[in-house]
Amino acid sequence: MIVTVGFAMDDATVASAKKNPTQDYAIVDNTSTAPKIQGLQFNTAQGAFLGGYFAAGMTKTGKVATFGGANYPTVTVYMDGFWEGVQYYNQQHHTSVKVLGWNQTTKQGTFDSTQSFTDEAGGKQIAATFEAEGADIIFPVAGGTGIGALAQAKASNGAMNAIWVDDDGFYSNPTYASVIMTSVTKGIASAVSTAVVAAAKGSFSSTSYIGTLANDGTGLAPYHDFSSKVPATLTTELATVKQDIINGTISITSKNQPTP
Repeated sequence: MIVTVGFAMDDATVASAKKNPTQDYAIVDNTSTAPKIQGLQFNTAQGAFLGGYFAAGMTKTGKVATFGGANYPTVTVYMDGFWEGVQYYNQQHHTSVKVLGWNQTTKQGTFDSTQSFTDEAGGKQIAATFEAEGADIIFPVAGGTGIGALAQAKASNGAMNAIWVDDDGFYSNPTYASVIMTSVTKGIASAVSTAVVAAAKGSFSSTSYIGTLANDGTGLAPYHDFSSKVPATLTTELATVKQDIINGTISITSKNQPTP
């Protein structure tokens, strides 16, 4: 079993699969593109929708922010969901929380100037700019660049907090755990494990896996240090919103959502 990571690996994975027709492959964040390749995708717009709703419910300034490491579909799908979640909160509560850094309608937003996922200094500067503009919650979709945003949040002395991305940042970034309100998670570990075990048992399938709220392929991490600060009413609302996304009552419109 060979597992490749990222849609940028698609060409190389397909080329290898053609040369090795009996080999099993899986590719993370990409659709299945050959008979012996299983795509492992994640509808992170769903989890990010909850993140946006949460941010809108927790902001004290009425402004929240997001930015990406680079303008890739696997990045902007998070930003889309976050933006839509804020809009839905506004609709339900008759509020006007603003999202800095991304507008799903215009597809205009903020990305690291070097298109990097390792530019901590750049991430810190972006977060500082958003803080100066009044945002008190930031959602970086930028890997290591996003750590710079966590650093800025910690240096803000309470003026800004963060929502982490992909994994539970409380554990992956313990230095900044005190400013991480929650995280929008992507279930890569469980998806890869399931694919590898299936292949080992001789039941490999090239049918794409899509992680959703329904199968815990995406979602919100615990609040950890912020547990006592999150109103019970907001937690209840988030549970309802989650179920409404699962049953289709709420329709997320991001064009970057994965399809089988």
